[in-house]
Amino acid sequence: MSTSTTIDVPESSNIKGKTTLVAPPRPGGWKKGMAIMDFILRLGAIAAALGAAASMGTSDQTLPFFTQFFQFEASYDSFTTFQFFVISMAIVGGYLVLSLPFSIVAIIRPHAKGPRLFLIILDTVFLTLATSCGASAASIVYLAHNGNQDTNWLAICNQFGDFCAQTSGAVVSSFVTVVILVLLVVMSALVLGKH
Repeated sequence: MSTSTTIDVPESSNIKGKTTLVAPPRPGGWKKGMAIMDFILRLGAIAAALGAAASMGTSDQTLPFFTQFFQFEASYDSFTTFQFFVISMAIVGGYLVLSLPFSIVAIIRPHAKGPRLFLIILDTVFLTLATSCGASAASIVYLAHNGNQDTNWLAICNQFGDFCAQTSGAVVSSFVTVVILVLLVVMSALVLGKH
């Protein structure tokens, strides 16, 4: 944001009229903008991470055409990979909530290195956790959709369509969280590199 100042030049000089001086932009203004973007991205990552955990944690479907003594049921807790996914995404969401005060400090003090360095280290750790749980859950969702004839794993999504749709949505949401965490790490690295 630039401000302009108008100066009247006396007519006795060789230059007549008005001259406009443009003040240089305030240093660090872009760092504050990056800090605000960091805060907004964290809010989006919180929604995506907790949405993924909630969607996977509530995925459950029972086939209706069997007796009460003999039923087929698909639930997230039938798969240890999905249990790992729910716990991990809840932890990532909890971390992102706890990181908001540090992001606010970075907005208030855009030149402070400490909060940004702390966030980039922890963002990298939780990016790894989110990526690992999302990738492992994606492999199980893929097998549920397509099966594997070599290992006699049957595709269950023909029968458990709602369960598969819910788990697939949770995996997509986890990868949204991963992308946002990558952006946060890159943004923090850019800001720290310009100090």
